[in-house]
Amino acid sequence: MRARSFASALLAAGLIAAACSPAYAQSQGQAQASGGDVPGQRASRVVQPYIEVGQVVSAEISPGNDVVTFTQVAAGVDINVQGRNSGAAVSLRYERNIGYGDDSIDTDTISGIARGTLALVPNTLNLEAGALASRSRIDAGGGATANPLVRDDNESRVYSVYAGPSLNTRVGDVDVQGLARVGYNRFEADDALVSQQGATVDVFDDSVTYLGQVRAGVRPGDVLPVGLAVTAGGFQEDIGNLDQRVRDLYVRGDVTVPLTRSLALVAGAGYEDVEISSRDAVRDANGVPVIGPDGRFITDSTAPRRIAFAVDGLLWDVGVMWRPSSRTSLQASVGRRYDSTTYYGNFTYVPNQRSALAISVYDGVSGIGGTLGNALAALDSDFEAIRNPVTGDFGGLVGDTEGQALVGGLGSTRSAAFRGRGVRASYQRTMGRTVASIGAGYDRRTFIAAAGTVLAPIDGLTDESYYVIGGLTRQIGQNANISTNAYVNWFKAEGGSNNVTAMGASVAYNQSITQRLTGRAAIALDYFDSEFTAQDFAFATALVGLRYNF
Repeated sequence: MRARSFASALLAAGLIAAACSPAYAQSQGQAQASGGDVPGQRASRVVQPYIEVGQVVSAEISPGNDVVTFTQVAAGVDINVQGRNSGAAVSLRYERNIGYGDDSIDTDTISGIARGTLALVPNTLNLEAGALASRSRIDAGGGATANPLVRDDNESRVYSVYAGPSLNTRVGDVDVQGLARVGYNRFEADDALVSQQGATVDVFDDSVTYLGQVRAGVRPGDVLPVGLAVTAGGFQEDIGNLDQRVRDLYVRGDVTVPLTRSLALVAGAGYEDVEISSRDAVRDANGVPVIGPDGRFITDSTAPRRIAFAVDGLLWDVGVMWRPSSRTSLQASVGRRYDSTTYYGNFTYVPNQRSALAISVYDGVSGIGGTLGNALAALDSDFEAIRNPVTGDFGGLVGDTEGQALVGGLGSTRSAAFRGRGVRASYQRTMGRTVASIGAGYDRRTFIAAAGTVLAPIDGLTDESYYVIGGLTRQIGQNANISTNAYVNWFKAEGGSNNVTAMGASVAYNQSITQRLTGRAAIALDYFDSEFTAQDFAFATALVGLRYNF
């Protein structure tokens, strides 16, 4: 599936409609159910197509001093449609860079994000969808950052799309919730990478994800003084590289014990069956793995499936739920899953329409596709994508009613399945004419690979990534605004020889010339330091141009 296909997927997902709120969550393998919009929400509709043309100058600061110019032509649409029970937000952009001379830059880029829900039966049955198309920079060791440099030979493309129904209803005293999702994820890179030690890093290609869950329960006080619930579900990701498969099936019972009107103790236990398996690569007469024309290992479809990880037995957790008001919510738990201790939870604080704070702690087994799908599904459908004013790229930060960042750091791009643990936090605040958003996170991935396969050497290895991204917009009078963006990504592959640091900042000024025509000026600084190369890279880029809103 290529870029144009994902552009269609973005539009389809965005035109499905809606806003959703988390009802319950466990980990990457266990999903979030969704409900409708807040009752009484006023309908709104914003559809803003546009075209842009600009002239860009890019000056290399380090290691050389090369300067190139190119023309940037772009077309896009920003959509935000909100109703009482349905809604959607879409930001889609196509960009063409036209260079001059021997070192010309000629590129086509499609980027965007969409999230929506369509109420098939109001307040009961929804159809949900989401999609993502973004660029990244990939480096040796398999690390990726969400903000590629303007002249970047290591550019890669990230795509993700999912869709499925969700159910939220009540049968007598029993609340019934359920969902099903199917997703497709793709990471386009020119070839696999070779580390300083000469080892091939097999880069993720694509995967298909399946997720289903159903939950039935009674609230405290409806039948008994305590709340009771039973949940059953499963997650599976089929990874194209080496025919890897991640499967997580579970059934559990939960009890909720109210301590006060706003605080409750929660505990649960059940059974899980988790298995990760793969096949080996094709090997030549000397036993050396064969690499295909795309730089990735060729899967031996005749080889037996080998088990990399298998756990079945008891799972349990205990925690607290705190909801002192409709604007504040906390759920935190500790327990045992995947044959080890697990922690997860989330906290949201939305004191008013001007500010929102969200913190999430996660733990689960999946591939990259499962991580992207969960991030999309957790996103509120009433958002505004924050883009780099020079390149137009979507770097993972959005401003929305939950204050959430999506994928501030892509982290490792290895193809192997992993156990991913980490924390994400984001905050948004409106202060008069100024809107500020910031997101930060930490992600730790411990890879799981089968013995006797080409991926065996990375079994148990851990890659870590950290990120901070932020944006600020200030309205100046009635006809102008100024915006700034900044990001920092750190990536560390186990072994310490493939660490990556990427950072940058930009500032843009927009001045209305007529009701539909806007003049634009922007400047950006980007810096990239990888231990894989002897030199650091730094660029300064400036843009002047026009934007026409239809």
